[in-house]
Amino acid sequence: MIKETLEKRFRKAAEVIRKARTIVITSGAGMGVDSGLPDYRGEKGFWKSYPMYEPLGINYYDAANPCHFRNDPAFGWGFYAHRIDLYRQTVPHRGFFLLQEWIERFSMEHFVVTSNVDGQFQKAGFSDNRIYEIHGSIHYLQCLRPCHDDIWKNDEIVPVDLSCMRAQKTLHCPRCGDVSRPNVLMFGDCSWISRRSDQQDSNFRAFLKKAPYPLAIIELGAGTAISSIRNMGEYMGRKKNATVIRINPRDYHISPPHLSIPCGALKGLQGIDNIL
Repeated sequence: MIKETLEKRFRKAAEVIRKARTIVITSGAGMGVDSGLPDYRGEKGFWKSYPMYEPLGINYYDAANPCHFRNDPAFGWGFYAHRIDLYRQTVPHRGFFLLQEWIERFSMEHFVVTSNVDGQFQKAGFSDNRIYEIHGSIHYLQCLRPCHDDIWKNDEIVPVDLSCMRAQKTLHCPRCGDVSRPNVLMFGDCSWISRRSDQQDSNFRAFLKKAPYPLAIIELGAGTAISSIRNMGEYMGRKKNATVIRINPRDYHISPPHLSIPCGALKGLQGIDNIL
């Protein structure tokens, strides 16, 4: 069987979007790659972004662990403070704004569901009350212990010695004085306060109950290592008059009648936009 060209896939996706009354945008780490953000795919991908960790044998799963904030706060904050600074400096790519243009042009209801903790959708202008960050946000803090369930904005600047990835200061809980940590779900995490994400989840569920159909779910750069985003999109896609458009350069396969587009997020969105 002759494989479909990208152009044909773009046309099918454009037709789905034209007809949709609601669009749910789901995204994983691949959405940020076109903005210059790393996706930490595999140990080599992580060490390419953080070469200082390779001699230590530390991979992404090791670095993104809350135990460091307790055992060695300067080391724990070194990794996360560097990421916070990176996300603050990053400019969202054109694809974020194409999505907003479609929403306005076709008068679609919309919601964003992302496993990314980088805050790029808010930075691109998406309303905070239309976003569900399933793993939290690096731009918010909580007590490490935690001594209470407060979550607060992080406006602090934490310098990092990049030669050893150690923070030159650590942040502390304003109530008890213990170390604070980003309000994100880490690996092996048992102290993450999910209250903010839980409220976003409730907002999303309420949105889906009232959302008009047809429904387009456009999935951008969601991998298989942690498949929460993919599973959520496929679940929504089982409903009548719902179509998933999966855009991914590697793990793009999805069963018909849903659509797969084998390319990066920005290229896929631009290809669809050229048809629209």
